[in-house]
Amino acid sequence: MVEKLKKTKLQSVVPAGAGDVQCDVCTGRKHKAVKSCLVCLNSYCQNHLEQHESLFKGKRHNLTEATGRLQEMICQKHEKLLEVFCRTDQKCICVLCMDEHKNHDTVSAAAQRTEKQKQLKETQKTLQQRIQQREKDLQQLREAVESQKRSAQTAVEDSERIFTELIRSIERSRSELIRLIRDQEKQAVSRAEGRLERLEQEINDLRRRDAELEQLSHTQDHIQFLQSFQSLSAPPESTDVNDDLFSSLVSSDDLRESVHQLRDKLEDFCKEELKKISDRETFTNIVPRTRNHFLQYSHQFTLDLNTAHKLLHLSERNRVITVTDTVQPYPDHPDRFDGYRQVLCRESVCGRCYWELEWRGDYGVEISVSYKSISRKGGGDECGFGSNDQSWSLFCSPPDTHSYTIT
Repeated sequence: MVEKLKKTKLQSVVPAGAGDVQCDVCTGRKHKAVKSCLVCLNSYCQNHLEQHESLFKGKRHNLTEATGRLQEMICQKHEKLLEVFCRTDQKCICVLCMDEHKNHDTVSAAAQRTEKQKQLKETQKTLQQRIQQREKDLQQLREAVESQKRSAQTAVEDSERIFTELIRSIERSRSELIRLIRDQEKQAVSRAEGRLERLEQEINDLRRRDAELEQLSHTQDHIQFLQSFQSLSAPPESTDVNDDLFSSLVSSDDLRESVHQLRDKLEDFCKEELKKISDRETFTNIVPRTRNHFLQYSHQFTLDLNTAHKLLHLSERNRVITVTDTVQPYPDHPDRFDGYRQVLCRESVCGRCYWELEWRGDYGVEISVSYKSISRKGGGDECGFGSNDQSWSLFCSPPDTHSYTIT
């Protein structure tokens, strides 16, 4: 049949270019194939396709879009078209292979394609969700990097402000502190940049996989679809973003607290220099305006059981306070409030801090900031939050009650 087609006169056809499927009948210069016959197992240009249809007029020949994969669509054993899928062996077979698979679960390739097409859509959906999540993770990580840079810069400026007004005997300590901050910044940025690169690579891989699946979903070649789907449906390796890149680093707040402690220890012989510091305007950052900005300075606190008044019940790992009429079986402790129903947190704060809390009740609640040196025993003003120079307090009351403030 091929020889008959070769002897016919060629009409105007398109020469085959790079990447095109070539006509199997053309002699000399090959032309671009437009269709492939799954019965003849040949590909034809437009001219030879018309002649093919003329020769086999009235006969059912299965034509498909031109493909260079005809040999992969043929059973190597029987040289017949692969048109059946064996679910038991997970492979494509021809009709003559059915005897070897007679007790197996077999369906047509088209039926198996329909089933796998549904799985492809689910796989695409999962990939697209991962892309969205990774893009979100990428943005959050970039914001974390910028926040870390700002914190490092703030720590540098605060340290410069303190140390430049101290005597030369602590110059070496100042330089060491600056080096520590820069090393931490470099370490944090280096870690984050590595993860940024991995996340960007993962997003590119996911996009490429999604594009390949999209292209595969439109192919008319069932065999190619089934043979390619298994490898394309496997999820690419995922980048772990759960661990905190900056958890092992010293916080800028801790650093500032150490510097202030050093300043206090040197106070006896450098009062004049510290006086100059106190008389000057302190450095402040841009005031946060939104909750997201405030959250950059957020802290988590736990309550100190040793300070809790015995009419306060602590629960949920010392994160919740409940006022009660039942005396709690707390042991006596020098830090415990015994006159006011108050409790301190275990953590101390320094510099700019932000925290949120929830409260409910009929009588309101006081939220306070206090020095550890506040008195604990008795009912005098020296022990009550907001009633002395050791503490400041904000009173929160329900909308239908009389409000007042404590300074």
